[in-house]
Amino acid sequence: MRAETAAILLFLLTGLFSVAFIVVYAIDRIPHQTQFLGLALGGALVSLAAALIITGLKLVVTEELVEEYPPPLHAGEVDLIATTVEEGGTRLTRRRLFKLTLLAAGGGLATAALTPAVSFGPILRVKDFFGTPWTRGRRLVDENGTPYKASDIEEKDFYTAFAEGADKEEAGASVVLVRLPTSSLKLPSELQGYDADGIVAYSKICTHAGCAISMYRVPTFAPDEPKPALVCPCHYSTFDPASGGTVQFGPAGRPLPMLPLQIDGKGHLRAKGNFNEAVGPSWWGVRNRKPTP
Repeated sequence: MRAETAAILLFLLTGLFSVAFIVVYAIDRIPHQTQFLGLALGGALVSLAAALIITGLKLVVTEELVEEYPPPLHAGEVDLIATTVEEGGTRLTRRRLFKLTLLAAGGGLATAALTPAVSFGPILRVKDFFGTPWTRGRRLVDENGTPYKASDIEEKDFYTAFAEGADKEEAGASVVLVRLPTSSLKLPSELQGYDADGIVAYSKICTHAGCAISMYRVPTFAPDEPKPALVCPCHYSTFDPASGGTVQFGPAGRPLPMLPLQIDGKGHLRAKGNFNEAVGPSWWGVRNRKPTP
């Protein structure tokens, strides 16, 4: 039957469009990739919808009962219903092929839908999100790889530092450095000793949405001058460097992770250990995990 052949071809076309979506998604060098992704996914959905419409209108036997439904449990009516159900698939002459193409269409479309999710990273390997390059003794360097000395860090200024030898693109590799008067530090008991002569280091990754801390508010007038603060310009989460990176303003839900510092014999700044908390935005479970070196 033409309708059956058309439905089978449309199911196959759905599978082909789904495969095309996966191929286009996997090959980054294809020009106008987003447009082709839309065409492939749209073609798959349209083909599947057309196949189901043809199946419902042309291949499924329907019978309209115009008489009032008779009392149940009558043998004649039971037989009639059984016969109608049995005849429901009489228009499908190639049932196995029809089922296979339907399976190919559904499986291909499901695989295409899962492909972007799978590409996000290793399934269930959340440990990678908590890794940092910081270990005891690792030096802090600038973007050119030059080690920072404690004498380089001045008050009312803002510095970005990285773990020496680490990949600068790694979320846990970058920190912000500021120097505060030791008399102004109000670190909680669990963070006592994390500063180095008033120099404090915090993760550069905002705990709200993972943006970069790139602004430093410092007092410029008196007497009603605000306290120094680290600011994320994306959503204006504001953190107090004197009290352990606590949130002063904005949508961030937890303090900035703090890196313990020490000064070596040559005056260089080194990490005294790892961050006190997990680095990055506060997604599910992050408060229950510790960063790993």
